[in-house]
Amino acid sequence: MAEMVRHNDNAADQDVLHVWGGKPLHGTVKVRGAKNFVSKAMVAALLAPGTSVIRNVPAIRDVRVVSDLLRLHGATVDYQPDQGVVTIDATHVKLADVADVRTLSGSSRIPILFAGPLIHRLGEAFIPDLGGDRIGGRPINFHLATLEKMGAHIDTSHHDGTHITAPHGLHGAQIHLPYPSVGATEQTLLAAVEADGKTELTGAAVEPEIMAEVDVLQKMGAIISVDVDRTIHIEGVSHLSGFTQTALTDRIEAASWASAALATKGDVFVQGAQQSTMTTYLNVFRKIGGEFEVRDDGIRFWYPGGDLKPVAIETNVHPGFMTDWQQPLVCALTQAKGLSIVHETVYENRFGFTRSLVKMGATIQLYKECLGSLPCRFKEKNFLHSAVIFGPTPLHGADIDVPDIRGGFSHMIGALIADGMSTVHGISLFDRGYEHFRDKLRGLGARID
Repeated sequence: MAEMVRHNDNAADQDVLHVWGGKPLHGTVKVRGAKNFVSKAMVAALLAPGTSVIRNVPAIRDVRVVSDLLRLHGATVDYQPDQGVVTIDATHVKLADVADVRTLSGSSRIPILFAGPLIHRLGEAFIPDLGGDRIGGRPINFHLATLEKMGAHIDTSHHDGTHITAPHGLHGAQIHLPYPSVGATEQTLLAAVEADGKTELTGAAVEPEIMAEVDVLQKMGAIISVDVDRTIHIEGVSHLSGFTQTALTDRIEAASWASAALATKGDVFVQGAQQSTMTTYLNVFRKIGGEFEVRDDGIRFWYPGGDLKPVAIETNVHPGFMTDWQQPLVCALTQAKGLSIVHETVYENRFGFTRSLVKMGATIQLYKECLGSLPCRFKEKNFLHSAVIFGPTPLHGADIDVPDIRGGFSHMIGALIADGMSTVHGISLFDRGYEHFRDKLRGLGARID
């Protein structure tokens, strides 16, 4: 266990970054596989008593955490971050020690997805209390309701987690999600592929990462079809085998660097960026005044000169504007000429990061009202889920703390365009989702220490 714990310790001198702003970013960054796919594909490998291989894997902390969780459950994991390859042998699976799982679970919300595979392999699973970014409610009630409908018994009486059993196995069911939750869709897929009978999931999430997971499960032997109305049909099979898959590029990281290029008035080629998964972002990027060029091996993003234009954005599930794109882009909008509006409809508390931008000189007002046309779950609730950004406003250096991965990237962009030096605390959080973050900044010419 000592080896696993060491991955989650961060020395104090590695957790602070000094940033001198005012210099445009120029150069190339390479973006590898999507964090939100790779970690889920690693969990899917637990379904098959054999070997699975995932390529184009980023060197990020979430991959190390999931590797350790798999090892705790008896799998053999060979993670080669330099080569971007993870090999998982899940021939032998066991229940993990509760204390060990709890030690790791604070770093990730992944453990809830272990439920389906462990029930299929062992008949039971223990899911500890979950961690993750504090960006709003991400309850597991959808997950538990799905498993219960499929025949699992849910015991929440444990003070440190949930015990799930299915001594007679899982069976197919009719499942409807009141909101197209990515996590609950993944849970249903992992639980249904080896369940007895057919499962119909309506109101499903259809993000590119979900479709990539469907590809993986089909390679393993699953029978899955996806309708255009967010309905997924799964016919349970009795046996699955290992797979080999190359991960799709992380569209969140690609858009983060694109927003940084625009805000700093720079020119960045994002190697590996894929147009097909970023269509909605690219449209907004162009409306603001940025330029991009799609190449065979990536996308070049640059500031062509002139005033940046204000926009109105509403986040939504795919194929809408992704919630993880808005935070880095909000910082770029502080430099647009006029009034921009961002209506957040996915997470209710995602605008907490704007406090640091205001501290740096940005003019951002938050509202409880829905400043948009989309039907919103947060209407008439006490959540500050709409933002009005007025620009352009010069930013100045400040002491700032990273609140979450994407909000922190917005802070970093603010520091890169600010006058003077900023001290950014908690940068180790970037290691959860941005590979070689400091090296990439230096490679683009950022002045950091």
